[in-house]
Amino acid sequence: MSSISSVGSSTSTLSTTGSTATGASSSSTGLSSISGTGLLSSLGLGSGLDVNSIISAMVNAQEAGPQAQITNQTNEDNNQIAGLTALQTALSGLQSALSELTSSTTYSTFTGTLSNTSLGTASTLPDAVAGSYNIDVTQLATAQKRISAAQSGTAAVGSGTLSIGVGSNSMNISVSSTDTLSSIATSINNASNNPGVSATVVSGVNGNQLVLTSTKTGTANGFTISASSGSSSGLSTLATALNTPGSNEAANAELTVDGIAINSASNNVSGALTGVTLNLTSTGTSQLTVAQSTTPIATAVNDFVTAYNQYATTVNQLDSYDATTGQAGVLLGDATLSSIQTQLSNALGTSVAGNSIGNLASLGITRNADGTMAVNTTTLNTALTSNPSAVQSLFTGTKGIATQLSTVVTNFNTSNGVLQTRITSLNTDVTNLKTQQTALNARMAVYQQQLVKQYTNLDTLMTSLNNTSSYLTQSLAAINGTNSSSSKA
Repeated sequence: MSSISSVGSSTSTLSTTGSTATGASSSSTGLSSISGTGLLSSLGLGSGLDVNSIISAMVNAQEAGPQAQITNQTNEDNNQIAGLTALQTALSGLQSALSELTSSTTYSTFTGTLSNTSLGTASTLPDAVAGSYNIDVTQLATAQKRISAAQSGTAAVGSGTLSIGVGSNSMNISVSSTDTLSSIATSINNASNNPGVSATVVSGVNGNQLVLTSTKTGTANGFTISASSGSSSGLSTLATALNTPGSNEAANAELTVDGIAINSASNNVSGALTGVTLNLTSTGTSQLTVAQSTTPIATAVNDFVTAYNQYATTVNQLDSYDATTGQAGVLLGDATLSSIQTQLSNALGTSVAGNSIGNLASLGITRNADGTMAVNTTTLNTALTSNPSAVQSLFTGTKGIATQLSTVVTNFNTSNGVLQTRITSLNTDVTNLKTQQTALNARMAVYQQQLVKQYTNLDTLMTSLNNTSSYLTQSLAAINGTNSSSSKA
């Protein structure tokens, strides 16, 4: 794990940002970078000076102060941004865990169990109420089924119109003189206004038989069938057979809950008990137990502790100081970080008035010396088993611990909160420093061009003076030679 720290120098070991000052790295204007200065290779021949070194030294000296200021400030800003961003990330994780811990759905999960499993199953909704109930099922809901007389598979039934109704809905099926039981079944199943009947043909030893079945159970979903007055005798006979009650008639489920009679068109009985659906598969008696599930609550508590420990670990890095190496966290002594730590610590140590548990320690959540937290699973599970509503109140009440923590985190870690405001300001400063760096580079380029021009003029002057000196020296030598010859003569 990389340390989020700095030692006051221009670099940082925070891996998320790097140590280079973004957009503000030193850009010393070496002579080779100046356009149109190929003549530098010949500069100094006239003066005898190391012009290249002189100009470089002068430019570097002029640039050093401003460049150091830009580089150091950029590094400091980037380190601050990295530290604040790491803090933001840790708080976001904590905020997510607190949302889970304060969500009503975390405390609204129930289980429904039937002691006689052959009776069926029970499913629950968040509005279920914990309790125990005696269930006695005397009849299951069934769908109506009627079967026609047998006849040849290729025989035509007869022409006319069949009317099939379910409740207030009905449909008419036109039957031609060539239609068979199979084609009539197809017409029934394909009708767009089918009120709730399915048809099939069963081929038995005595021939084909048309079977009509309600698509839903319950007496309200039973069907009627008749043939119009102008229908043939064969079609009328078919309608009469299918409209005659038999052994498979529609029925409602009948049961009692603690002696209270319940009647349901479906075997999935809902509404009898708030938030509970009984999925019946047979008749008989059973005890139904509805209990609050503590698993989601335990999961939320552990997720909260994990998220808080990640936050605490991040803060320990940001606020650290190593006396041996002199290395300090990038937010050591930061007022915002100190304020967050204080407010979160105060909320964690709160005792909730009127709550039978009272505080986190009594729930089995304690803080370690390094600021992280630990969970005593046994203590937590005992509290959840004995009084889950008290656990909920401890966290989610108006003065609940999770409620208070959420308020603190939200105040600091929103899009317009203190942390983001500081990050935005620092990013603006980094952008301005980039502009300053560009301006400094431009000034140094102009300054170097000026120096080159000055030394070029100096070199030209020195060359001219050297030429003049050489000429005068030669002339004097010639005069002296002439006078010497005259004297000897």
